[in-house]
Amino acid sequence: MNSAFQHAQELFPYMQTLRRDLHRHPELGFKEIRTAGIVARELGQLGMEVTTGVAETGVVGLLEGDQAGETILLRFDMDALPVQEETGKAYASTEPGVMHACGHDGHVAVGLSVARMLNQQRNGLHGRAKLVFQPAEEGLGGAEGMMAAGVLENPRPRYSLALHIWNEEPVGTIAIVPGPLMAGAEIFDVRLIGRGGHGALPHQTADPVVAAAQVVMALQTIVSRNVSPLEAAVISVTRLRAGEAFNVIPPSAELRGTIRTFEPGVRERVLQRFREVVRGVAESLGCQAEIELTRLTPPVINDAGLAERLAMRIRKDLPEAQLDTTFRSMVSEDMAFMMEQVPGCYMLVGGANPAEHLNYPHHHPKFDFDESALVWASALMALAASELLGAT
Repeated sequence: MNSAFQHAQELFPYMQTLRRDLHRHPELGFKEIRTAGIVARELGQLGMEVTTGVAETGVVGLLEGDQAGETILLRFDMDALPVQEETGKAYASTEPGVMHACGHDGHVAVGLSVARMLNQQRNGLHGRAKLVFQPAEEGLGGAEGMMAAGVLENPRPRYSLALHIWNEEPVGTIAIVPGPLMAGAEIFDVRLIGRGGHGALPHQTADPVVAAAQVVMALQTIVSRNVSPLEAAVISVTRLRAGEAFNVIPPSAELRGTIRTFEPGVRERVLQRFREVVRGVAESLGCQAEIELTRLTPPVINDAGLAERLAMRIRKDLPEAQLDTTFRSMVSEDMAFMMEQVPGCYMLVGGANPAEHLNYPHHHPKFDFDESALVWASALMALAASELLGAT
C-alpha cells in the first residue's frame, strides 16, 4: 500500500473516535456549534491559521507549505439531518430526531485526519491548503453562505476538492468522474385552486384533488416523452396536501417536489414543459395553477482535466482501489456553487458492506457505513492535495 494509505491506517483510531463522538452528538445546519468547536481545536493544535464563525458556524483552516505555490480548497460538510436514528449502535445519536444519516460525521473526521497528514508534509508542499468545514449542506445554503463570507478569496484557490462517503458503492471503490457527476436540483411548489363543495355533490365543484392526481401522472410524461432517452432528468412529486374532512371537496390542493437535471438545455426544456403541463391539466379541469420554482443547486461538474489527472495519481498510488470513472447520480450537492467559481473535482468513496448490513441508503434511519471507508477517504484526499501542491 502507498504511504498515504499507511498513514491513514495509522490515524484510524483517531478518526474513528472522532467520527463516533460526532455521530453521538449530531447538529443540524447552522447549529453545528459543538462540531465547529472540535474542528477549530484540532486545527489550532496543528498550528494552522483558523477562522471560525464563517457563515455562522463554518470553520476555515489555512495550512501553509514551506515553498511558494498555489492555493487549493478542501471542503468537508458538517451538518446532520432531522431523522430519528434506528441503528441501535452503541454510538447512536443522543439527540432525539437528529441523526448523521448522510455521513458528514465521517467527512469531518476525514478532514481533520487529512489536516494531520498534510501537516506532516509541510516541508514538501508548494503553496497552501485551505481546509473548509462547511455548515448546512443539506439544502440550507451553507456553501452560498460561506462564499458570501469570502471563503473563495484571500487567498483565492486555484482548485477545489470535495468528497463523499457513498453507500451505493462498496468499500474500496473510488469514483473520480470527468464532467457531470451530480444533478442540479429545483424545488417546485404548486397550488391548484378550484371550487370546493360537498363531497356528495361533486358536479357543483371544480375539484382540485382530481386535478392534483392528474397533474402527478401527467408530469411523468415529461421525462418519458420530452427528454431524449440518451439524456437524464427526474421529476418527483414528494408531497400532496388537500382537504381536512371526508365529505368536503377542498377549494385547493398543494403539490411539492423536486426536478433533477444535468444539462442546461434539458433543464430549460423540462421547466418549460412543467409549467405547460401543470397549467394545461389544471385549466382543463376548471382549476387554476400557481407555480413556484426554486433553484436549489446547479449540477456538480468536475473539471475533466483535473479529474483525469487525479485518477492517474490514484491508479499509481492506490492500485488496490476499484476506480470508477463513469458513475453519475441524480442527487444534488451544494459544493456545485463553489465549483462554478473554482475548477474542482468531487470524488466518491465507497462505504457499503452488505455482509455487515452496512448498506442502507443515505438519509435512512438505519444508515451507517463501514468505517474502513474513513481510511480510503483520507488517503484519497491527501493524495489529491499532494498532487496539486507538488508533494511526492
